[in-house]
Amino acid sequence: MDLRSLRYFIAVLEAGSLSRAAASLYVAQPALTAQIKKLEAELGTQLFDRSHVGVTPTAAGLQLYQDARRLLSDAAAMRERLQRAPDGPEGSVTVAVPFLLASLLLGPVLARLKQSHPRIRVFVIDDLSLMVRKAMVDRRADIGLLVDTASVEGLDVRPFVREGMFLCGFDAKGEVAALLGKSAKGGRAKKGAPVRPTVPFARAAGLPLVLQSRRFSIRQRVEAAAEAVGVELNVVHEHDSARVLRSLYLAGAGFTVSPACALSDGPGEQPNWLIARIVEPELLRTYHLATPVGKAPDAATQVVMQVLADEARSMIASGRWDAQFLGDGKPQP
Repeated sequence: MDLRSLRYFIAVLEAGSLSRAAASLYVAQPALTAQIKKLEAELGTQLFDRSHVGVTPTAAGLQLYQDARRLLSDAAAMRERLQRAPDGPEGSVTVAVPFLLASLLLGPVLARLKQSHPRIRVFVIDDLSLMVRKAMVDRRADIGLLVDTASVEGLDVRPFVREGMFLCGFDAKGEVAALLGKSAKGGRAKKGAPVRPTVPFARAAGLPLVLQSRRFSIRQRVEAAAEAVGVELNVVHEHDSARVLRSLYLAGAGFTVSPACALSDGPGEQPNWLIARIVEPELLRTYHLATPVGKAPDAATQVVMQVLADEARSMIASGRWDAQFLGDGKPQP
């Protein structure tokens, strides 16, 4: 079986007649008939039912038609790739990202890559920070954004972005906002970043809190701060499901602790919705960009890393992400 035989077969099926197909292919009808019979003999099945009005495909013929079209399309694409001049990197890149950060960063990154480098295919693993790290250690991802992990054996790890954590929730009676002062009403700072009020950690710890369990990195950071300050957390709801927690704090059941990347997940500028930066101590969350040691990033991976950095910088500069860019290893001024 060769590609020419498949082209002849497709032409006959689509024309519904050997004579019409022969005319469109500029070949003699006996030669075309011989090609079809040869193909049927090679496959060991009848491809057409013949009558005085033309030919109709059998079930095997219809199946071959679908397969042959895909095969010829792949062959044409292969020929085009080999003949055209290179026009940029291509290949597959897998990126592992914590799910809270993925909702903010990955949409713009993937949209930009689709436009600028359509031949790069990006696959995303979005999971808990611990599972992101495991995906990198197991070499199931080419790029990973690790949370508060400055070094891992087998990985090249570099500082990427640092963000603060915030107390978020509905302050229905305005009691918490009154304690924070006038800045709780917000405003705009340099580069469009929102002005946020601050709340001492000890005060935040005494509020009714809606948090995930201790196996999650945010809860671990909150627990460590509580121990350092010497206070107990007033946890009124504890659930591992991020959707359940969101439903709870949006229902006014308590306050939660959220990294800056997830602030847009709230209800926006609704009355009594409070967002305050936690201080004394300030809770910080640092992302590190990781790639496997001993495996130099190929051209496609380098492009994805650059777009990740560019989009992070852009979001921070515009105020969409209240964070510091650390891509060069030093905080931006």
